[in-house]
Amino acid sequence: MTSLTQRSSGLVQRRTEASRSAAAAEKEKSPGEDEDESRRGEEEDDDKGDAKETRLTLMEEVLLLGLKDREGYTSFWNDCISSGLRGCMLIELALRGRLQLEASGMRRKSLLNRKVICKSDAPTGDMLLDEALKHVKETQPPETVQSWVELLSGETWNPLKLHYQLRNVRERLAKNLVEKGVLTTEKQNFLLFDMTTHPLTNNTIKQRLVRKVQESVLEKWVNDPQRMDKRLLALLFLAHSSDVLENAFCPLLDDQYDLAMKRVRMLLDLEPEAEAAKSGANELLWAVVAAFTK
Repeated sequence: MTSLTQRSSGLVQRRTEASRSAAAAEKEKSPGEDEDESRRGEEEDDDKGDAKETRLTLMEEVLLLGLKDREGYTSFWNDCISSGLRGCMLIELALRGRLQLEASGMRRKSLLNRKVICKSDAPTGDMLLDEALKHVKETQPPETVQSWVELLSGETWNPLKLHYQLRNVRERLAKNLVEKGVLTTEKQNFLLFDMTTHPLTNNTIKQRLVRKVQESVLEKWVNDPQRMDKRLLALLFLAHSSDVLENAFCPLLDDQYDLAMKRVRMLLDLEPEAEAAKSGANELLWAVVAAFTK
């Protein structure tokens, strides 16, 4: 009995000594280590903040792919990007739960014949998106996806509907990218006139976007559009429709380029009606795809 008591008292003594030594080590811990830990925490918070600040909309991503890095403007020969950006707006609003297609009904109307209706009029925080959402909400009777792309682009023969046109879209998107620290603003002289340009100032974000597009059809290719991220899928379709997808594939090697274009062609050959009917599909996304590819 005495030996057990001595053994237990020895254990208690060793535990007490261990706790004392740990407390002493905590006191002797250098203030520099505390500063390092707090600095690491602040850096992680900063990284999270940067990620939030540089989150781009579909329109901004398509425009960024189309902008020349040094010159700060899109190609003068690109007449597709205007309508492509309007398609981006419709899909962006659909992905945010603001727009949807009307029910197909008993007659099973096609995607291009179904009207776009407002699901929620809650502000998005983006002026362009809110302006487009306001037009869709207030328009009666509702219009189809194809009609909205034309109306928002100003490509309509009806003078009574010209007020639907969203003006200076590229300039307004570029200013958004300036505010997010991606672009800067300069003035360039073109002999007869001066033009405001927006050269690239944050190459990291542009390269991250280009790499994301490349990987989606190369290393991270899933061979099933239903398993792809909807925003990334929409970006591939609309970058192609806006004639800016080629800019993301230019740095690729010949074999990689051929494979990437082959897989993009596979996506373009999909039947939007069949894809929209699958479980979990976004019908308005596929309606926009149908409007641009069929």
